[in-house]
Amino acid sequence: MTMASSPSDGLERVSRLLWIKLNARATIATLFRTPCRQVPWPTQWAMGRFAVGAIAMVVASMFVLDGWAIAYIRRCPASLIEAFNRFTDLGKSGYWLWPIGLVLAGLAIFNCRKLGFSRLILAAWSVRLGFVFTAIAAPGLFVAIVKRLIGRARPLVAGDDVWFYAPFGWKVDYASFPSGHATTGFATLVAIGAIFPQARGLLWIYAVMVALSRVVVTAHHPSDVVAGAVVGTVGALLVRHWFAARRLGFRVGADGVVRSMPGPSLRRIFKAITGPQQTARS
Repeated sequence: MTMASSPSDGLERVSRLLWIKLNARATIATLFRTPCRQVPWPTQWAMGRFAVGAIAMVVASMFVLDGWAIAYIRRCPASLIEAFNRFTDLGKSGYWLWPIGLVLAGLAIFNCRKLGFSRLILAAWSVRLGFVFTAIAAPGLFVAIVKRLIGRARPLVAGDDVWFYAPFGWKVDYASFPSGHATTGFATLVAIGAIFPQARGLLWIYAVMVALSRVVVTAHHPSDVVAGAVVGTVGALLVRHWFAARRLGFRVGADGVVRSMPGPSLRRIFKAITGPQQTARS
């Protein structure tokens, strides 16, 4: 037997949904607000040198490493390939985006007027999670579109032919360049490393192992993962600059260097979430 909900319960649900909707609008408006300070960008000469260097590195990988890697991997032990095959899926962006997205949704639900000062703690943490989400998702989405337009055949499809392309085919088998997994790995390295510098060592291992695994399982050529690493790194840095210009989790110092702003600890976040409920029960 179910009990009918009271009018006050219905009003509370409507109020909560309205508050979540207003929070979402405010978040989007904050993300696209006018920059508080201009972020210093590299000079055109510096950016040109970087672009030429990156292109040269990718092209050199195509000529020097791609064919050699296919021949070498064929001589690798099956156990080694199987080990990398188990690891390689950790480079999927969904392993990061789904948990972060669910946490952001949970924080949006908890973020209400009743929390008082705790709202500031949850908002500060939401900004940092939002940055990591965007820094991984934006370059990943870019690569997901571009590589299907380029249409480079994967090694497991074209075999020894490292120059086989079927542009604009929009097929998974012809979406080798750049590597989406490598993009995610290096975007994650930059994004999380910008907030937690102490984790960069482990993140470097994660990013390099993900990129290497894509070559070992013959899903990508070495040049594909090099290009993915460049796109993931640059994409995450661009997102960081976007957030820094609006003082969202980052700030631009007097010396022009972008730095992470101090954020709340996990203990304070947990207390902000559980504190109101404990107070209500006491």
